Amino acid sequence: MMSDVPTFDRIAYGVSDGVATIALDDPDTRNALSDELMGSLIAAFTAARDDEDVHCVVLASTHPRTFSSGGNLGGFASDVPLVTKHRSILLFPELFTLVGQLGKPVVAKIGGHCLAGAFGLTLACDLVIASDTAVFGTPEINVGVFPFMIAALLYRNLPRKTATELMLLGERFDAEEAKRIGVVNRVVPADELDAATAELAGKLALKSPLLMKLGKDALWRQGDMPLEDAWDYLRSQLALAFSTEDIQEGVAAFKEKRAPEWKGR
Repeated sequence: MMSDVPTFDRIAYGVSDGVATIALDDPDTRNALSDELMGSLIAAFTAARDDEDVHCVVLASTHPRTFSSGGNLGGFASDVPLVTKHRSILLFPELFTLVGQLGKPVVAKIGGHCLAGAFGLTLACDLVIASDTAVFGTPEINVGVFPFMIAALLYRNLPRKTATELMLLGERFDAEEAKRIGVVNRVVPADELDAATAELAGKLALKSPLLMKLGKDALWRQGDMPLEDAWDYLRSQLALAFSTEDIQEGVAAFKEKRAPEWKGR
């Protein structure tokens, strides 16, 4: 089913079969995360969140060799008031939080260079699928910067020593290493990336949107809770899930060996 598709500056956006694709489309800058591109990403994710026909989001790039080069270096050194730069910096946590609270699974599709702030953006996504030609890294230290805004995500996705090494050395690493350290779920040959991503997103889009939202919201909320507080919160969410028609339909469909017909309530 096709939705009415909005348009966004520097973003290619489309919806098909329950999957929204948000593709970075600013090739002249190698998809540098400028204020303009970040604003469009926030608008696109908001549109996907609010579209009932969207059950899964794929974050991708139209550039054949680059997902994103990361933050806009020109903006870092620009001669503008500090308060202006402060507003720009706030776009990163705003976007990362939006992805985390989207209520729908987000798959990052990485087919090339994914560096600095863009690497942080992939860490904010739920799943990451990469081609065997993808390259990752936090090279900010090499140009006299530091990955401040993505450090919190690095420490929440990686062992402390591993995250620190990435940030202090600024070295790049390939997709297989990214999978080994746990920031990529799947690595596929470059010519299979489109099909593998479509298959993964299609499977996610078939799940109950209601239970997916309840589950993803719960994962976001309990992430930094003390263990016993997390158990209490998750127990309340399980009780809420028991009250839904979708859980009854899911069990009935399993027993009857048929595809479920989700009610959304």
